[in-house]
Amino acid sequence: MERRIGVTPVVVSPVTNRFAAAERALRTAAPHELVDAVRRILVERYAAVGVELLMADYGLTVLQPVCGPRGREPLSVSVYDSAAGRAFGAQEPYVEPAGGGRARAHLPVTVRGDRLGVLSVTLPEDGDRDTDTDADTDTDAEVSEVLGELSEIAQVLGHEVVVAERATDLYLRARRRDRLTLAAEMQWQLLPARSGTGPGYALGAQLEPAYAVHGDNFDWSATADRLTLYVSNGMGEGTEAALLTNLAVNALRNARRAGLPIADQAALADQAVHAHYGGRSYLSVLMLDVELATGRAQVVDAGSPRLLRLRAGTVERVGFEAQLPLGMFEETDYAAQPFRVEPGDRLVFVSDGVHAVASPAGEAYGDAALARAISSTRLLPAAEVPRAVLRELTGHRGGRVPQDDALVVCLDWHGR
Repeated sequence: MERRIGVTPVVVSPVTNRFAAAERALRTAAPHELVDAVRRILVERYAAVGVELLMADYGLTVLQPVCGPRGREPLSVSVYDSAAGRAFGAQEPYVEPAGGGRARAHLPVTVRGDRLGVLSVTLPEDGDRDTDTDADTDTDAEVSEVLGELSEIAQVLGHEVVVAERATDLYLRARRRDRLTLAAEMQWQLLPARSGTGPGYALGAQLEPAYAVHGDNFDWSATADRLTLYVSNGMGEGTEAALLTNLAVNALRNARRAGLPIADQAALADQAVHAHYGGRSYLSVLMLDVELATGRAQVVDAGSPRLLRLRAGTVERVGFEAQLPLGMFEETDYAAQPFRVEPGDRLVFVSDGVHAVASPAGEAYGDAALARAISSTRLLPAAEVPRAVLRELTGHRGGRVPQDDALVVCLDWHGR
């Protein structure tokens, strides 16, 4: 098809037209109608016979369909042993037969490394495939092209879902396998993405118990030059712990967004927490600020979170000079310590709900068991590591309900 702009002819292929139509439909849809919009366009332009958006739940164990306010009860599928879960875990499209001469494509819905879920699209298969080699090659190329287009549409859908969550609860509701406690609701609203990628690094994090977390928290922010990461553990239980963490994390963000170095960020957050609680409650935090171009970093270690490093196949705990938790005493001074990450390093941050958790016999998990868990997950991407380590922790705990929050954050450093 040829379109004229001025005097210069511009050729617009049907493929480009098809994708542009899908993108336009998603960008103009109401926040709560994104699934309907993508379903309409895929039926019209790709002859799809089924379209479903599956969201990863807070525990990262199941994928649940997005349903309207009067939709059916969600039927979840496992992240571990389903076709959609395979696409979610591998972060690659996966196609399975759907019966009746159809195929179902499962496409990761991911935004800058943040894994939201999977778009599942059922398509009619080409039943008239020729047997000669050239025909097979042409058909394979067409299938690859369609998968590429659908993958791009899934990516656009992910961006629109992230924006839409500011205006509707539909997608947040789809992430719930169970009801969140009030404290967990407060914490999840405070958290950034659970995974992310940038130039030279990849991040992943997970909190347990996902539906009843209290005071543990993680936060990160990146610019063109730096990556800043906080891993924190607020004392107390329930909403009191969540309120403390909300105050401290927002104080840290306020100082960070003012352009202050991490030692001053810690000092100002310390003052904010002490001014409110008078030393009765405080928050432990491990803060890391990395220069992206060089791997040179500054660290403030103020409490119980720990850092373990996997380098050249060896796991070791990295110790820093211990400083006081935020809010314990008035006007505490904090000092940043130098640190360096090398290309190929994996840094794993854990809260005390991981390294100090006890087995049924009373044995603490400890650095040795944690090192084994980190070694056993060395081939997994950063986004998968926290969930895998927490599964190991569940085995150590003997399957009992956790008595404390457990937080794992994984940072893979590739360097520039």
